[in-house]
Amino acid sequence: MTAEPMIRFDRVTFHYPGADTPALRGVDVAIDEGELVVAVGPTGSGKSTLLRAVCGLVPHFSGGLLEGRVSVAGRDTEHFPPRELADTVGFVGQNPVASFVADLVEDELAYTMENLGLRPDVMRRRVEEVLDLLGIVDLRDRPVLSLSSGQQQRVAIGAVLTASPRVLVLDEPTSSLDPAGAEEVLAALHRLVHDVGLTIVMAEHRLERVIHLADRVLTVLDGQVTIDDPASAMRTSPVVPPIVRLGRLAGWSPLPLSIRDARRVAGPLREQLAGIETPAPRVAVNPVASDDTPSPWAIEARAATVRYGQVTALDGIELHADAGEIVATMGRNGVGKSTLLATLVGLRRPDHGTVRVCGVDPSDLDGLERIRRVGLVPHDPGSLLYADSVALEFELADAEGKLAAGTTSDVASSLGITLPADAHPRSLSEGQRLLLALAVVMAHEPSVLLLDEPTRGLDYAVKEHLAAVLVDAAAHGQTIVIATHDVELAATVAHRVIVLADGAIITDGPAREVVCHSPTYSPQVARILAPAEWLTVDEVAAALELSGEGPVAR
Repeated sequence: MTAEPMIRFDRVTFHYPGADTPALRGVDVAIDEGELVVAVGPTGSGKSTLLRAVCGLVPHFSGGLLEGRVSVAGRDTEHFPPRELADTVGFVGQNPVASFVADLVEDELAYTMENLGLRPDVMRRRVEEVLDLLGIVDLRDRPVLSLSSGQQQRVAIGAVLTASPRVLVLDEPTSSLDPAGAEEVLAALHRLVHDVGLTIVMAEHRLERVIHLADRVLTVLDGQVTIDDPASAMRTSPVVPPIVRLGRLAGWSPLPLSIRDARRVAGPLREQLAGIETPAPRVAVNPVASDDTPSPWAIEARAATVRYGQVTALDGIELHADAGEIVATMGRNGVGKSTLLATLVGLRRPDHGTVRVCGVDPSDLDGLERIRRVGLVPHDPGSLLYADSVALEFELADAEGKLAAGTTSDVASSLGITLPADAHPRSLSEGQRLLLALAVVMAHEPSVLLLDEPTRGLDYAVKEHLAAVLVDAAAHGQTIVIATHDVELAATVAHRVIVLADGAIITDGPAREVVCHSPTYSPQVARILAPAEWLTVDEVAAALELSGEGPVAR
């Protein structure tokens, strides 16, 4: 007798209120107990809607019309709203802060269990187990709002795990985690799948982190969903990680999905590349200060120290950046990357030392002068968005910057994705909301552009387009500082990479040199082709073509 699937979509079609086209179309898939299933697809394709349907947020919270049937552990979500599924389904969305209800981490971990009426001794045991499982013991007494975004993401995952759900639904669970932290969290989740039969469904754009762990892959394209084993799905998927792109380029079959498997078949490719020089280090195209900048540097920090009470967030930072330079800032969660950007934009004045942007103290700037000199897209892009529609956001940005009508809309179009003009910004996907905020900031053409995790929620195609936009902006003299855990982005665009630890810069050097020699921050191509210092699939493809090795299949 065949066991009942843990999750079942039976001919499901869903329309959001007022939408002309469905977000999901005739979805008919089943997921078994103890499976780890990854949903992949372009930005805005319907992945988040699919995940929210599993826990009942669609349609109970979103509104709209759902046709067909979604069942979880035998319960029809039409008749069981999210609060009645909480003992079975745990959900962590793209913005963990929105789910927090308690002030302290330990209280947040216990909250759902209290609502479920569990005994105090059971609650205590589960809190301790989750603190250990996710490596957040040292955070137990911290206010949740004092944590970095990556720490908050771990706490949000822990808060649903303490309820011991049978199904865990995760929307971009590693988007704010540093590479080592992401590996730890995913390894912990993988153990729960194998050891206790937890069923996990997650949407994740950074497939290089999870595809080798997946049992099956849900491919979502324009609301239509198919399910297959990972290797088969990656053969035809329009959204693939670098390891799969490299495998397609080299003609590897079957396609390897892990670094270990790729290195085993990459010997001939490494030999082919052995006689070809890797590209020279990237340098700023325009390393000269503009006429109105008295400093030789676009950004200059000297002994900059920032404290939050007894916590030193930045400790004697010495940093400079040329006009036209792209600097990637990396490091573990909570080491001061976001604080550095906040200081460079003038939201924080250093407790000691100085910071200058375009020759002036950014905290002295306001109004038009500020937005034209330095712009920040924060980790939560929604904090920049105030209007009731995308079109109105465009109009307000044009008015604020005294720009010609349509300027911000044109910048948004140049970022490679179409945003529905009448949509409320809160109804957009995380990636769409990020690009809207980015357009609002970039429209003012600030001399210095600061980006905090600018690839959250973006698929590979959109991320590649964004990278080209950033490289072009730097070529026209804009200085760009990116705080990111996305090693593939840093490998693609950065001239320099700086690594922070405990608020101090421990590494500052050319991007190729820094990332290729790091076991933590090296991209997939570098790991597969080491010891040669190749960073991206495009570099490898271009080198093979120039060497006369014949046409390269892309």
